[in-house]
Amino acid sequence: MTERTYAETLAAHSRRVILEHQQPSGAYLAGPLMPDYQFSWFRDGAFIAYALMLDGEAAPIGFGGSMAAQWESAQSFHDWCAHVILRRAEGLERCIAQAACGEPFDPRDTLNARYDASGEAGPDDWPEFQLDGPGAWLWSLQEFVVRFRLYPLPREWAHAVELAARYLAALWQQPCYDCWEEHPAHVHISTLAAIYGGLRAAEKLVPALDFSATTEAIQAFVRTHGLTPGGELAKWMGADAVDANLIAAAVPFGLLAPDDPIMERTIARIERDLHAPDSGVHRYLGDVYYGGGAWVLLALWLAWYYAERGLTDRGKALLAWAERQADEAGNLPEQVAPPMLAPDHYAPWVAQRGPIARPLLWSHAKYLLARHALQTG
Repeated sequence: MTERTYAETLAAHSRRVILEHQQPSGAYLAGPLMPDYQFSWFRDGAFIAYALMLDGEAAPIGFGGSMAAQWESAQSFHDWCAHVILRRAEGLERCIAQAACGEPFDPRDTLNARYDASGEAGPDDWPEFQLDGPGAWLWSLQEFVVRFRLYPLPREWAHAVELAARYLAALWQQPCYDCWEEHPAHVHISTLAAIYGGLRAAEKLVPALDFSATTEAIQAFVRTHGLTPGGELAKWMGADAVDANLIAAAVPFGLLAPDDPIMERTIARIERDLHAPDSGVHRYLGDVYYGGGAWVLLALWLAWYYAERGLTDRGKALLAWAERQADEAGNLPEQVAPPMLAPDHYAPWVAQRGPIARPLLWSHAKYLLARHALQTG
């Protein structure tokens, strides 16, 4: 099998594994074989839906009786998100009101990070308060709406957009769990980027909305308080460390332009600290989850950034590495080990939760995204 044929086969499998594990409700199961991942996240799903939308533009496929399966899948996910958000409307309104008065809010009123296929919240023993997910969903929805010219918005979508955006604008300064579902005591710069991108998207989705004061405040906050001593974006406010999730500040959320000097310094430090030689990208120094392996989706995210900068050869090298991580069935994992930052922690995680998640739908989505960005066909 030639490299091109193998890549086309892996892309076809990526489409199929995503579509097969989307539920009738529209929810995507993040990792269908790992019990803790048999839920749907706004964040993962936002990137999955975006990847399918782009993939469907390039080569729409039939699946389950549909002749435009990728687009219908993305639309179904957005329907599911709007439904989940509106079901939580009373609690979200209480959060917004309490934040406006400077009062503490009840965490039970916030949006959960993950929901089951029916839209019910998962078990309580999970890091639920995460603000990046709804921001990512607003960004993904706006990209979908623009391409399919869905104006005016369906009423339920418009109501969900307005509610989610007001919720993010009210709570953006609150410490919360980051996209890795860790470190809840901090204000994470990658989360602020997702909120920024989501609020900008909401203004386009519902032109009556104006969050310009909030987005300007977020940008000013990041430039003033969100940098390391070396001038890179910080993992969280006050940290002298980066996180690979900071790629999102440029791609796709647009908090900084890809060629902004701050972004360039951030990428350079990610390359220096976190890009394992001839391998993928670690999340952050000090990561112990499954030994702190190299993440496939982060390698593909960096490839996406390289594509935006015209660094095609670098991007294709990461894409090729990711392709080599697929198993015989074509399934991509969450991360690979080795290389590991903390190898002593690998076995305890396996004993606690089983093997590393494979397939991970987010990894397959990022593969489709990177292929599209690099125009590999």
